[in-house]
Amino acid sequence: MSNTVRYDDQTPRLFFLAALIWAVVGMLVGVLIAAMLFLPGLNLAPFLTFGRLRPLHTNAVIFAFIGNIIFGGTYHSMQRLLKTRLFSDALTKIHFWGWQLLIAAAAVCLVTGITQGKEYAELPWVLDIVIAVLWVIFAVNFFGTIAIRREKHLYVAIWFYLASIVAVAILHIGNSMALPYSLLGSYSAYAGVKDALMQWWYGHNAVAFFLTTPFLGLMYYYLPKAAERPVFSYKLSIMHFWSLVFVYIWAGPHHLHYSAVPEWASTLGMLFSLILWMPSWGGMVNGLLTLRGAWNKLRDEPVLKFMVVAVTYYGMSTFEGPMMSIKSVNAVSHFTDWTIGHVHAGALGWNAFLSFGILYWIIPRLWKTELFSKKLAEVHFWIGTVGLILYQVSMWVAGITQWAMWRAFEPDGRLVYPDFIETVIKIVPLYWVRLVGAILFFAGLLVMVYNVIRTLKSAPANFKEEPEVHAPPLTDDLAAPGATTAPNTYDHAFYRVQHVLRHGFHRYIEGNVVLLTVLTALALAVGSLVEAIPMFLDPSNVKTIASVHPYSPLELLGRDIYIREGCYNCHSQLVRPFRHETERYGEYSKAGEYVYDHPFQWGSKRTGPDLHRVGQKYPSLWHVRHMKDPRSTTPGSVMPRYPHLLSSHLDTSLLQSKMRTMKKLGVPYSEGEIETALSSLEKQSQQIAAEVEAQQGPRGLAGREIIALTAYLQRLGTDIKWRRPAVQTAAVPEPAAQAPAAQTPAASAPAPHAGPAPAAITSAR
Repeated sequence: MSNTVRYDDQTPRLFFLAALIWAVVGMLVGVLIAAMLFLPGLNLAPFLTFGRLRPLHTNAVIFAFIGNIIFGGTYHSMQRLLKTRLFSDALTKIHFWGWQLLIAAAAVCLVTGITQGKEYAELPWVLDIVIAVLWVIFAVNFFGTIAIRREKHLYVAIWFYLASIVAVAILHIGNSMALPYSLLGSYSAYAGVKDALMQWWYGHNAVAFFLTTPFLGLMYYYLPKAAERPVFSYKLSIMHFWSLVFVYIWAGPHHLHYSAVPEWASTLGMLFSLILWMPSWGGMVNGLLTLRGAWNKLRDEPVLKFMVVAVTYYGMSTFEGPMMSIKSVNAVSHFTDWTIGHVHAGALGWNAFLSFGILYWIIPRLWKTELFSKKLAEVHFWIGTVGLILYQVSMWVAGITQWAMWRAFEPDGRLVYPDFIETVIKIVPLYWVRLVGAILFFAGLLVMVYNVIRTLKSAPANFKEEPEVHAPPLTDDLAAPGATTAPNTYDHAFYRVQHVLRHGFHRYIEGNVVLLTVLTALALAVGSLVEAIPMFLDPSNVKTIASVHPYSPLELLGRDIYIREGCYNCHSQLVRPFRHETERYGEYSKAGEYVYDHPFQWGSKRTGPDLHRVGQKYPSLWHVRHMKDPRSTTPGSVMPRYPHLLSSHLDTSLLQSKMRTMKKLGVPYSEGEIETALSSLEKQSQQIAAEVEAQQGPRGLAGREIIALTAYLQRLGTDIKWRRPAVQTAAVPEPAAQAPAAQTPAASAPAPHAGPAPAAITSAR
C-alpha cells in the first residue's frame, strides 16, 4: 500500500457551501418570524404564518445549516486525523445530495402544514425514514473510514463524532415511533405523559448530541489548528468526554417540571442537569486554555475571535441550562421568553459562531487561496456579537417580565393582570429590541457571504488535490518491538498488557473502535432505560380517569387542524399547580386527561394563554371570530388571522383511517363508532354551526374547518368536573351572562356547546 493519500476535499467543500446557503435561508426566516410575533399583519395565511414558519426556521438552522457544518467538518477533519481518504466516494455523494433534498422536502412539508407536531421532530414519518437511511450512510462512511485508517490512535475529536452518531441514531428511532394513517400522516406511538417524556428525552438530547458533542469534536480539531497550539489537557478531554456522554442523556425530564409527569422523573432530570455543569465547563476550560501563549494571535485573527466567543457561550449556556433546571428557577423561566433567549444563546453564540470561525479558517485552505478581507470578518464579528447580546438580554428581560406579571396578586387576592393580553402588550418593546438584534446578526451573516464569494472568485481556476505523504499503512502497534514475524499468542498478550500499563487503559480503548463504540452505547443506554422502563411498565405513573373519553370524530379532525397550523408553538395545554395559574386558567392538569393525545400538545412557550381549560369558556361564535380576526375579540392580540378556516371545507376522506390507527394505538373506538363516524361528524358539525348562527354569527359553516377546530377547542379540559375561576377583567366590565360550568361530554357525539349571550363575545381576555 502506498504511503501517499489523496484526500476527498470536494465533499467538505460542498457541505460547507450548502451550510452557508441554508444559514441565509434559516436566519432570514428567523428575522421574519421575530417580526411576526408583534406585527401580525406580516402573517400571510395559510402558508406563511408564524405557526408554520417557526418549525421551518428551527429545522433550517439546526439540521440544514448546523447539520451541513457537522458533516463537512467531520469529513474534512477525520481524513487528516486518520490519515486516509474517506471510505466511499459514492456514499459521500449520496449523503450530500440526499441531505439537501431532504431539507427541501422538509421545507415544503412544513409550510403546507404536514407536520407531526413534535418540537424538533415535526417532519412526517416518511422523511423520518429518509433521515434514518441517510444517517446510516453517514455512519457506514464514518466507521468504514476508521476501519481503513493509517493512524492507530483515535484523536479526541473522533470520540465526539462517534458518540454523536450513536446517540442520534438511538434518539431518532426512539422518538420517531409512529403509526401511519396515510402516505404523509401518522400518529405518535406514545400518548400524553409518555409522549412528553419521550419527546423531551429526544428534544434535550438532540441539543446534546446534534448541537453539542459534534461541535465539541470540531472544537477539539479546528481550535488547536487555528491557534497552532496543542489541546491544553489530554486527561481533561477524557474526563470531559465520558462524563458528558454518561450524564447528558438523563437530563431531558427537567423540561417537564410541575407537569403531569411523575415527580421522580423530573427530579432525576434536574439532578443530572446540575451534575452536567461540571463536565461542560471542563470542556470550556480545555478549549480556552488551548489558547495559552496565543493571545497576540487572538488579537489579530478574527477566526480565533469567533472561536473564543463560541467556547465562552458554550460555557455560559451550559451554566444557564443547569440553573434553569432547578425547580424554583424553572418555575420562573418555563413558558417564558427567557427560554427563547437561552436557546438562541446556545444556537447562535455556540453553534453559529464556531461555524463562522471554522468557515473563515477552512474555505481559503480548501480553495487554495487567501481570505478576501480580514477587516470584513472583523466587522462580521462585532455586528454579530452586538446583535447576539441584544437578542439575549431582551429575551431575559421579557421572560422575567412575563413571569412577574403572570403571578402578581392584589392585596385582596385577585390577579393584578387577569387578562393575558396585558403581558403581551407590555413586552412588545422588547420584541422590537430582539428584532434589531436579529437583523444585526443576519447582517453580519450577509457580510460573511460577500466575503466568501470574493474569496472563491480569487481561487485558482483549476486546482487538483495534492497528494499528501503520511505514515505507512496501519500495523499492530502492540507487537513486540523489532519483531520480524507475527508474535505467538502468549507474546502478543504479554506485549498488549505491557502497552496498556505503559500508555494507560484509555489509550487502548482509543485504538479499539469496537470497544469504544460499545462503551459509548452503554453509557448512553443506562440513563435512557432507567427513566423509560418505570414510566412505561408501572401503571401508577399515569393514573387513568374514568370520565376521560376519546375525541369525537369532529374533534379529532379539529385537533389535526390545530397541529397543522402550529398552534402549539404559541399556546400550551398544561395548567401547572401554581395559584396564579389555577386562578387564571382553572384546575391544574392531570396525567389521566392526556391518555388519548397522540401526540401530546403541552407546548414550551406561551405567546398566548394556556388552552387546556378553554373548553366552554367562550361561546362558539367567539372562536369563529377569534380565528377570523383575533383583534376583533382580543384588542392588542398578536395572533395571526386564519380566515381560510371559514372557507375551507373539512377533508373527511381519511377520518376512518385515522380512527382505526388510533384504535391500534389503544384509543377505545368501537367498530360501530368508526363505521358511523361520518354521520356523527355531520351531526355535531350541524349542531355547532347552528349554535354560531343562533349567536348572530355567519351562516353555512357546517362542514368547514373552523367548526372542527371550534369543536376541539370547546372540548379541551371538560372531561373532568372542576370549578371555573371567577372572571376577572381590567379591560371591560364583566358580561351579563357567564359560561355554564363544564360538563363531561359523551363519548361519541357531544351535545351542542351552549355559551353565554352574544354580548359576552367581544370581552377581552
